[in-house]
Amino acid sequence: MNIRMMMTAGLVLALGGCATTAGTPRDPIEARWNGQQAGVFFAKFGPPVADVGDGDNTIYTWRGGYKTARIPAKYAEGEGGKKGKQMTAARTAYLRCEVKLTVDSGYVIRHVQTVADRPGISGPSYCAEFLAPEEN
Repeated sequence: MNIRMMMTAGLVLALGGCATTAGTPRDPIEARWNGQQAGVFFAKFGPPVADVGDGDNTIYTWRGGYKTARIPAKYAEGEGGKKGKQMTAARTAYLRCEVKLTVDSGYVIRHVQTVADRPGISGPSYCAEFLAPEEN
């Protein structure tokens, strides 16, 4: 009897977690590209580096967005509007992005998983800046 209760509780928790996240993309890349044709993605950003069959789906690995960015030093606010003490040094960042695209048999993107990412120039994700820029 205890085993049935534990299994039922586990099932309820698992289904409850699915119900709260289903249909709501968590990141801007997935919001931008889910449901879009994979050909449009590859035409815009270049071909994938690898692909693996997964039943009716194909999982493509894509890498790109290579960029060298110079990040300026940050300074504290000084007296009279002048620069204060240096908080962080200037640095060079080598940016790139890697994602896995799950594509169905109709060549429609069903899932985007970010594999390699780092903070971007203006936010926490370079992949989001590169693959799903905010439209002005």
